[in-house]
Amino acid sequence: MNVLVLCTGNSARSVLAESLLNHLGSERFRAYSAGSHPKGAVHPLALELLTRLDLPTVGLRSKSWDEFSRPGAPAIDLVITVCDNAAGETCPLWPGSPLKTHWGIDDPAAAEGSDDEKRAAFRLAHDRLERRIQAFLALPFESLDRATLQRKLDEIGRTRDA
Repeated sequence: MNVLVLCTGNSARSVLAESLLNHLGSERFRAYSAGSHPKGAVHPLALELLTRLDLPTVGLRSKSWDEFSRPGAPAIDLVITVCDNAAGETCPLWPGSPLKTHWGIDDPAAAEGSDDEKRAAFRLAHDRLERRIQAFLALPFESLDRATLQRKLDEIGRTRDA
């Protein structure tokens, strides 16, 4: 199953989710990330955190969601938006009518304060994404019809994070 994680800038949350899902779900899933208005670079604190947690960073880059609507792009089965701006935007038409869900996460790249406070914001975003991805990976995909899977994905997105 190919999963596309979207955020406006594709520099922090969506990149964290791409790395996490590729690491945790590598047996069954291939994750990609993109943005409607990509920043052009992955946020340094995102890369720092992923490296510190020994999560994959090879190939991570900030890119446009247009790459995934072109001929020859991987067929996307699920689109997850992780920022409210991207969730409200008109997305390109994805071939194959993938499922779509929203898992809103506060933007750690917008955090203010000391470097330690900014790092804490990235860790919080990571931890919230990891809990949602773990719940996603625990779903019994083989026994769920499309409507039930959609409902379960949306429930994960409404998870209250402590």
